[in-house]
Amino acid sequence: MKTIDRILHTIKREGAVTAKQLADDLSITTMGARQHLQSLEEDGILSFHDVKVKVGRPTRHWSLTKQGHDQFADRHSELTIQVMDAVEHIFGKEGLAKVAAEREAQTLSTYKKALADLTDIEEKLNALVTLREREGYMAELETTEHGFMLIENHCPICKAATRCPNLCQSELNIFQHLLGHDYQVDRQEHIIQGERRCTYLITKA
Repeated sequence: MKTIDRILHTIKREGAVTAKQLADDLSITTMGARQHLQSLEEDGILSFHDVKVKVGRPTRHWSLTKQGHDQFADRHSELTIQVMDAVEHIFGKEGLAKVAAEREAQTLSTYKKALADLTDIEEKLNALVTLREREGYMAELETTEHGFMLIENHCPICKAATRCPNLCQSELNIFQHLLGHDYQVDRQEHIIQGERRCTYLITKA
């Protein structure tokens, strides 16, 4: 992977970073990182904001612009939107809701098969992360004080989910069904609400 691609993937996963943080993460020089960041800023891919510190000069933090986020795949978005528009035109909103429900059922079935032999909650969540990672969600799992945080740094169906919010509710439904009544799944951050990523807090019910 090219250095610029590694930079974009790092910022996508980590959020706003400094040139020093990026250099450390990617094992490149701070000067080299800064040059790449400035070039990406000139191209409209990145923007920055300066954060005051107690001592010394403010630190510059770099993050993706909308154009930067658009560099990442949104699976066949235009075709998907056209198909959804056609479904709604022919079958109405109820028909579109049925399509979302069918997608939910098929996805849940696939995930259940993948997790069928697992009983430990952390093993299940790690398997779920692997599935979501393959589908382009840039997923990861963190342990928190109260349970687990499932993090998805990218949404490959973002435009479709914006067009049909039922798809987002489906994601939540799928996770809840997979983990059962012993666990509660709560969405904490939501990309289509303008946040950087989607996060789900998983706690004991």
